[in-house]
Amino acid sequence: MTSLDRQLAPAIEIAERFQQRWGPYQPHRALEVDPEQLAAAWREYAKRLDDNYPFFHPRYAGQMLKPPHPVAVAAYLAAMTINPNNHALDGGPATGAMEKELVKDLAAMFHLPGDTLGHLTSSGTIANLEALWVARQLHPGKAIAYSQEAHYTHERMCGVLGVDTVPVPADDAGRIDLDALERELRTGAVGTVVLTAGTTGLGALDPIHQALELRERYGCRLHVDAAYGGFFALLAWADDPLVAPEPLRAIAACDSVVVDPHKHGLQPYGCGAVLFRDPGVGRLYQHDSPYTYFTSDELHLGEISLECSRAGAAAGALWLTLRVLPLEAERGLGPVLAAGVRAARAWAGLLESSDPLGLYLRPELDIVTYFPRPAERTLAAVDAASERILRDAMTDPDPVFLSTLRVAGERLLRRDPGLRGGGADQVRILRSVLMKPEHEHYVEALHRQLARFAAGAAGERGGQTL
Repeated sequence: MTSLDRQLAPAIEIAERFQQRWGPYQPHRALEVDPEQLAAAWREYAKRLDDNYPFFHPRYAGQMLKPPHPVAVAAYLAAMTINPNNHALDGGPATGAMEKELVKDLAAMFHLPGDTLGHLTSSGTIANLEALWVARQLHPGKAIAYSQEAHYTHERMCGVLGVDTVPVPADDAGRIDLDALERELRTGAVGTVVLTAGTTGLGALDPIHQALELRERYGCRLHVDAAYGGFFALLAWADDPLVAPEPLRAIAACDSVVVDPHKHGLQPYGCGAVLFRDPGVGRLYQHDSPYTYFTSDELHLGEISLECSRAGAAAGALWLTLRVLPLEAERGLGPVLAAGVRAARAWAGLLESSDPLGLYLRPELDIVTYFPRPAERTLAAVDAASERILRDAMTDPDPVFLSTLRVAGERLLRRDPGLRGGGADQVRILRSVLMKPEHEHYVEALHRQLARFAAGAAGERGGQTL
């Protein structure tokens, strides 16, 4: 990895050169700070920041978290000293132009048309909100359907928009059940279907390619939430795809897609993006502003977004990152993604031959789900053992950081027929997100550690130590 200190030097140089360009001025005394107070504040700040998990280290295999690339950090800092606002070219002429280039880059990654409309957002939540807002405008009075495995943001944002929702069951692999979806579409009440490319819990890919037939049959709109899995399209379009190509390639034919550069794009929070295949949806954003959009006749990004102020530094950071780590399968970002996929598959192989741990579902991307096999073969014991392993792993002198996932008890029973139900509708299992390329060389260490913790938890019955 490129060291941060080497990247900060050009960032500081850019900031100083830009400020010197405009001539000297007298800084106001009101902005001065006491050096001793500042030093004390820095000490407290450093102490407070110590209360974090080591997201940068491969021993952290919990949630979808990792630090941005040092190039992105430095690029963000350089632009942040100027603090452009990409709402309008009035406030961010340079980074606004970069953002328009990025929209073309992201559209090309998905093989969307060259005139695809879109922009960056402060998060995947806001990006999905915009896509659902456009869907509501185009299909007024119609409901929005999504898988029960979809991110909860869709239900929440539909509530914000006042749109009826239709949760659709998922199959045992965590993918939307297209037969159940078609039954809902036959009613004529559904105007838009949300499909997920990389579910948060399992990393599952909905069968987007098969859903295209339903759009042709029923005239619904297809929106893809690829906030997590979108960048894997790079691998799907490769000559020798490392991931299932059909669902990710099918995004090219969908109506809208969301992707989060602050997940697999190596960017700091918050950096999401929304893309619309039909640039004509820009008319839905039409509004008037008497105090902006006055420096250029070119498109101002605020004219096609719901958000107003947006950090131009986010566009600058992503722009520079993609210049050195391009959106390509064989170099740049592709090998970063491929390492995580290989890591997940390697761990899945170890879990399949493990006694204290069992593989819940073979990973499609880089998320691994697994469960302990305690001495008491009940769902309640699995749930208690998962909680204990999570706690023990985090507090061990040689810690490992995981997450848990609630799954339907009946599904876990089908994975391990030797288990008994014990009346548990849902049960906690373990989940690891291997989104750092360093995980590829750390899988065996993770597995050894987790097997040790699972063996310790095996002595519990129903949460009580034997």
